[in-house]
Amino acid sequence: MQEREHTSKQYEQQLRSLKEKLLLIGYKAETSIADATRALVERRPSLAQRVVDEDDEVDRLELEIDDICFEILAREQPVASDLRFITTAMKIVGDIERIGDNGVNIARSALEIMHEPELKPIIDIPVAAAAAQRILKESLDAFVTSDADLAKRVIQDDRYIDDVCEQMLRELLTYMFEDPSTVSRALRLMFVARNLERIGDHAANIAEMVIFLVEGQDVRHRQAAKAKAGD
Repeated sequence: MQEREHTSKQYEQQLRSLKEKLLLIGYKAETSIADATRALVERRPSLAQRVVDEDDEVDRLELEIDDICFEILAREQPVASDLRFITTAMKIVGDIERIGDNGVNIARSALEIMHEPELKPIIDIPVAAAAAQRILKESLDAFVTSDADLAKRVIQDDRYIDDVCEQMLRELLTYMFEDPSTVSRALRLMFVARNLERIGDHAANIAEMVIFLVEGQDVRHRQAAKAKAGD
């Protein structure tokens, strides 16, 4: 049965505002990742502190998005496709907020480590961070445009971030075993790598929700099942 169209101008404006704020909070999270990584690589404490201080903006946008969603649900009568979009947006914004927290964690690690001697050239971290920024943007673009194919590419690309981060962890463990004096610095860099890995995971979560929204296909546990079958 064909869905009825919703003709309320206020309703359409609220949906546009929801999409715009989702892209804005995503941009803020991307910026957090980029600035935190740059602060770490370039040893810029003021930039790292700015990332920490601006986290409140991400939190504020999360609350605004929730308010828009609740208002639409309470005051309007969304058609089925819009209802799915709105409820998915409420889930996605939580992942974005946690990505912002991951960026703050990286910035705080930068503040802790930047005054110590450099353990190793920081090459892999910017690579993983750039990939994480890209798939976060692509996951949100996929959501706003209902592009399941783009969402599937995000999930594939998340594996690349996992591989880079796992390589970093192995290398840092080698430093720790060979020279115990490096343990403190290595652990902080490992924490950074884990946060980048989590950012990729959150972007993949968003992509999985997009696939379910567009195709009705739940892919959340498929990769875990494949990995278990391969053990």
